Amino acid sequence: MNLQMNAVITPNWAPLSRPERVLFWALLAAFGVGLVAPAVPQISNYHAFADQRMAWGVPYLMDVLTNLPFAILGMWGLLLIALRGHEAPDIRWSLAGIFFGGLVVTSIGSTFYHWQPDNWGLAWDRVGMVAAFAGLLGLACADRISPRGGVAVALLVMLAGPVSVAIWYQTGNLLPWALVQGGGMLMIVILALMRPVQGAWNLPLGAIIALYGVAKLLELGDHAVFEWTQGLISGHSLKHMVAAMAAIPVLFVMHNGAHFQRSVARKSQ
Repeated sequence: MNLQMNAVITPNWAPLSRPERVLFWALLAAFGVGLVAPAVPQISNYHAFADQRMAWGVPYLMDVLTNLPFAILGMWGLLLIALRGHEAPDIRWSLAGIFFGGLVVTSIGSTFYHWQPDNWGLAWDRVGMVAAFAGLLGLACADRISPRGGVAVALLVMLAGPVSVAIWYQTGNLLPWALVQGGGMLMIVILALMRPVQGAWNLPLGAIIALYGVAKLLELGDHAVFEWTQGLISGHSLKHMVAAMAAIPVLFVMHNGAHFQRSVARKSQ
């Protein structure tokens, strides 16, 4: 067991592989774009959501309540990680912990924002998303490039995400945040075209991409969906629920993967 633990936690100083080098240069290019590209302002009516109904003293009720799936799925994932027990450190399980913990934080930040939509609340909403982005991107990179590449990407997002939100809040320039969010999803699209590495969880990245795409369309069609459903539910409220469902492919792999089944079997012996 000691040998196994040492093998897992000892830093890997081997030279960068070709995919790792490509990842490094892509991240450097994104940083360069953020420095030299023209500023991108946020649309002026961003906070004008379609469903502004209040009930039981809760403003924007549906946009607030539909953050609950983030919390439920986040806690579900954290429970699976807890059931795994105290085994040798594993990078993928650690990244999953960041992802699911980030979903719980996202539910809190988004609820805070939608209770009274303004730039201050939106800043906290976006900061809350950072951990979920970091964990998901880290898992995708660990699956398709290397575990250490996944760790590097997760750490970079955890650093760049709050900085990009602060830049937007202070200057109005949305570009750095767009690079973190949109650039991250573009990275997942590219990673989905690559073969899983040895020991990968083989995450269904295509399903995650599809859910993200649907969530974005619902967000853009907020008012149209509200009118189409005759005021039953808005596109933004549905966007919350669909975006939260991106956790389901990760949960499926964790539930059904041999890495989890072996862990539970050992605990039951």
